[in-house]
Amino acid sequence: MFVLEGYVILAIIVVSLAVKAFAFVNALIWPAEAYPAAGKLTKPAWLAILGLGLAAQLLLIGSSPLNPIHLIASIAAIVFLVDVRPAVADLTRR
Repeated sequence: MFVLEGYVILAIIVVSLAVKAFAFVNALIWPAEAYPAAGKLTKPAWLAILGLGLAAQLLLIGSSPLNPIHLIASIAAIVFLVDVRPAVADLTRR
């Protein structure tokens, strides 16, 4: 039973790390002018938020995925991917 729990926690950690890394790298791709034009925070602000979240995940790798820092960083990455990324992508495709 405890072995299965360990694998589930490991899977959650790996998936959350992948989501944060993808969001950070994706934030690097879009032009800085597109962020304010889409009515979102600036590119440096999003890079700072996502970069700090990714760094915290890497520094606290052994801690629980329910750690408040992990949760806040995961929510920020999901907000970027669900809200900011589509808005910025829509502006740059025009």
